[in-house]
Amino acid sequence: MKFLVMNGVNLNLTGKREKGVYGTATLDEINEKIAAFCKANGDSVEFYQSNIEGELVNKLHEGYLQRSYDGIIFNAGAFTHYSYALRDAIAAIDIPVAEVHMSNVHAREEFRHKSVLSEVCKGVVCGFGAASYISAIVGLKS
Repeated sequence: MKFLVMNGVNLNLTGKREKGVYGTATLDEINEKIAAFCKANGDSVEFYQSNIEGELVNKLHEGYLQRSYDGIIFNAGAFTHYSYALRDAIAAIDIPVAEVHMSNVHAREEFRHKSVLSEVCKGVVCGFGAASYISAIVGLKS
């Protein structure tokens, strides 16, 4: 299978910000582990990160229109809680999307408990750090 791992707002600072929440591994280091996992399991993966909501929408559309991916693993960051544009973009495509969060959003601030994306995603994985991405890949393959 071919996967796209998308990361949204502020995730480019992973490993540098809020280390107690997100850990010390950088996004590049996390992506290397995901790539190694995919390669070991006969899959391929691409990575995309943007702090700009519209660019994330465009990437979802592009993947759909070009039939580029079999599954998308998406950590939208704070956009998760209020981006109806991303929600509608996910609903508009027929590629299964797994919502991912490194932290357990349900054990954090109240505003993080609500996701506007979950109901249009195939599944949600949260709270397992970087392993959340791997779990989502496994889930999309099943």
